[in-house]
Amino acid sequence: MNIGDRVRLLHGKEEGIIKRISSSGRIEVEIEDGFIIPALKSEAVVIHAAESAFFGEKESESEKDEIPTAISAPKDQGIYLAFIPINDQNLSLYLINDSSTNYLCHASEVYGSNQRTLFAEQLKSGEAKKFDDRIIKEMNDWPSFLLRFLPIQPKLEKARQPFERQIKIKPTQFFKHLSEIPILKKRGYSFHLELTTQELDIQKLNQELESINPKPTIEPIQKPDKRVDLHIEELVPNPERMSNSEILRIQLEHFEKNLNQAIASGMHEITFVHGIGNGVLRKEIHKRLSQLTNIQYFQDTQKDQWGYGATLVRIT
Repeated sequence: MNIGDRVRLLHGKEEGIIKRISSSGRIEVEIEDGFIIPALKSEAVVIHAAESAFFGEKESESEKDEIPTAISAPKDQGIYLAFIPINDQNLSLYLINDSSTNYLCHASEVYGSNQRTLFAEQLKSGEAKKFDDRIIKEMNDWPSFLLRFLPIQPKLEKARQPFERQIKIKPTQFFKHLSEIPILKKRGYSFHLELTTQELDIQKLNQELESINPKPTIEPIQKPDKRVDLHIEELVPNPERMSNSEILRIQLEHFEKNLNQAIASGMHEITFVHGIGNGVLRKEIHKRLSQLTNIQYFQDTQKDQWGYGATLVRIT
């Protein structure tokens, strides 16, 4: 059994191509509709060429169920970010263009001041395009999604305004968005993205600016302390009234703010005191640091004083 082999899953009717094989004996199979299904090697069997020769080519799932570029004419309801369940553990992310306009689209995930591009393509009217997968149980750790849309106007007509949306998915609200997804005609979770735009009165705007006449000021970058204490008692009053998730959010915001200021002000290193606790804050800080290219290295430090409760960050 090798990457690229076509296999059939024994506990279901799915067939697909092996995309990944781990040393633990697990495989990832891409089935006909593009979804990735994890399985054990023992749960799959290779489909040999002899089988196809004897029984004839089976009509593929993609031929039967493949989502066409446009299932029906768009209702001109706008642009959607949609999450389609693959199973009870995984979701596929789609951009849905249920409008009469073609768009150039750019989707990225945001980590503080850093971004990673997930999708950058044309999204035609009436089209749905998958651009990523996500694990449901990790929803609390999902970064924000930044989505930008630039209308394509092939003929001379009144200009349509580009727009962007940044969305942070919250589990408490996510499951309230269950509905039938436009274009795909499948059940899933959808978020409407288009913002209403308003034409600007340029003359009136200029008059207001002239009356205000603000002087441009450049605020100096505040250089943080070399040692930043992230214990919640140091950050907010009465933390005992806060939930664990709210405490973690505030601590991570304080961490990112001070790290960004340290980078912008040219500091070579900074230490974050996060405490030992249950290790969640330390793990999340190390995870975010590992995703940044301008960090030379980071390590546990001051073990004699803090144990594993402090992290030294060396900035390139």
